[in-house]
Amino acid sequence: MKKQLLLVITFLLYVLFFLPFFDWDETWKAIAALIIIQILWIGKVFPLAFSSLLLILLISFHFFSYEQTLSYFSSGIVWLLFSTFIISAAFIKTGLASRVSLFMLKMSGGSGKALIFISFLLMIVLSVLIPSNVGKGSLLSSVLDSLLKSLRKLGDVHYLGKSLFIGVAYLAAISGAFVATGASSTIYAFGILSDVSSDLNYIKWFLTFGIPVLLFIVILWGIFLLIFPPEKIDRKLLLALIEERISELGPVSINEKKIMCIIGGTLILWIAQPLHGYSIPQVGLLGACITLIPFAGVWKWEEARESIDWDLMLFFASTLMVSGMLIHTGTIEWMAEGLDSLLTGRQSWMIILLLILCTSIIRIVFVNILGFLTIMLPLSITIGHTIPDLSPMQIAMPVFLACVPGFFLVTQSPVHLISYSYGYFTDKDLMRAGFWSSAAWIAVIICSVFFYW
Repeated sequence: MKKQLLLVITFLLYVLFFLPFFDWDETWKAIAALIIIQILWIGKVFPLAFSSLLLILLISFHFFSYEQTLSYFSSGIVWLLFSTFIISAAFIKTGLASRVSLFMLKMSGGSGKALIFISFLLMIVLSVLIPSNVGKGSLLSSVLDSLLKSLRKLGDVHYLGKSLFIGVAYLAAISGAFVATGASSTIYAFGILSDVSSDLNYIKWFLTFGIPVLLFIVILWGIFLLIFPPEKIDRKLLLALIEERISELGPVSINEKKIMCIIGGTLILWIAQPLHGYSIPQVGLLGACITLIPFAGVWKWEEARESIDWDLMLFFASTLMVSGMLIHTGTIEWMAEGLDSLLTGRQSWMIILLLILCTSIIRIVFVNILGFLTIMLPLSITIGHTIPDLSPMQIAMPVFLACVPGFFLVTQSPVHLISYSYGYFTDKDLMRAGFWSSAAWIAVIICSVFFYW
């Protein structure tokens, strides 16, 4: 019934704004198109890919030519996403992802407090290697659940489970901002911000966003130790359990060694991009293709193509189309002018604080980070052009970080739902942790703006 109602609303909006009964300005048509696609995406009226196809038709009939619309699929950022799907899936398939995760968890020495911190850092490592929030969240959740189930048989791990699994929900998205290829939303942001700052590269992205993320992880660990103090556990038992899981994987295979070399080489080329001049998407595609080359690779195309989320590829390209449409029609500029009237005369710190707070509040109702970024990033960049004391990057960077996490509701991301499904925390636990964690995240962003960036 809900989907039928939303479908009727979108149909009426289309009839009202796009059929030749009324003569609407392009800006209002763009706003109507934005509302229509957000209803389809957020309301899940159709599968994500089909909604994206409808958007392609809508834009090609009413805003761009069909050829211009399809040109977004040739964007280097789209192909970077394609490449990272293949590389990360090969990393998981070979078993190296599980091995790396278990070896890192072993570094905790069997301490519950250290286990929480190491699991947080593990999300950072996985974000470098797996550019999918769902992929990272699923992998780490399954490993942690296996350990906690064994520990439960001998003692209470109630608070330890809360910290670990709420941490997975929070940090899957936040760790994605650590590097330029850390998540599909980060890849999109990297593409948009690269147009604003021509010298933005893999290292500069890490120095800009990676340091605040690391700072927040330390703070989050402290918050969780206070509100969910972990129970004392048998250190020897935990280490024995981890060793058992590692032994089940057997010795390091040839394919694991190959994927180590491929991922290591790809990362080195990404880091050295200012020296060799080849783009990050180009290097990513090189790494993806090497995983498929006979003798050097680890699998065949028939397997690799199954790992590519083609629905997300369509959706990702369609988000670029939405941004292009909003900019082309002047809608973003119109929105920015409206906000300027509210921000004019205020001090720079007040403008940035208001934008961060507003973005964080609106993010509560936006399930899809990528869809939210298609609106907020172009808008923040345009606002940055209109405020004399601030640059587009000074506005866009904090807004990007404010868009990333969901702290309060289980429905705020697919990873929250995955983590919640294991049963280690409740909605009330998430809200309690979210209050302090969101305050800390906003504080980290503000401090980054005024004392680091």
